[in-house]
Amino acid sequence: MTSTAASQARRSAKSPVFQEENWDARLGFLMHDVSRLRRSVFDEFMKPLGVTRSQWWVLAYLSRHDGMIQSDLAGMLELGKAALGGLIDRLEASGFIMRRPDETDRRVKRIFLSASGTQLIKEMVKRNHDMSERMFKDLSTEDRYRLADMLMHVKRNLVSIRGQSAVADPADGELQDS
Repeated sequence: MTSTAASQARRSAKSPVFQEENWDARLGFLMHDVSRLRRSVFDEFMKPLGVTRSQWWVLAYLSRHDGMIQSDLAGMLELGKAALGGLIDRLEASGFIMRRPDETDRRVKRIFLSASGTQLIKEMVKRNHDMSERMFKDLSTEDRYRLADMLMHVKRNLVSIRGQSAVADPADGELQDS
């Protein structure tokens, strides 16, 4: 065992999560709590910009997939079409997005970030970076990469499990591909 691996094993053994008999349940709760707290803190960082969690979620997704069809966006975000429609209406009224007809099918509307939406995304990215620096305070760059790699591994496993569940129960229309 390398000295780094031995050091990590000692740290893990001292962790209150791993001292519990039901450490896997505690780890699940910890991951849930971290996710919930991160969203809550992010909301506070975004509050001065005047966007809600649902709105910044849509805007962030559009920043990576600009010009999506509304129904595809609803599917990717795992939102109902009506719920997304209301969000899109409010974002359009605020000037952050624009709806434009599809070039080949005029019945279909595509959603694009406006110039002010793009500017808002830039400010959100800056605020997210500031929050991340505070959130990951005292973690080395190596620790941050290792954490990201481990979380990505867990995510891939969960996506695989979800995919297996979809195959096992094809009647369940709630599952979406990631």
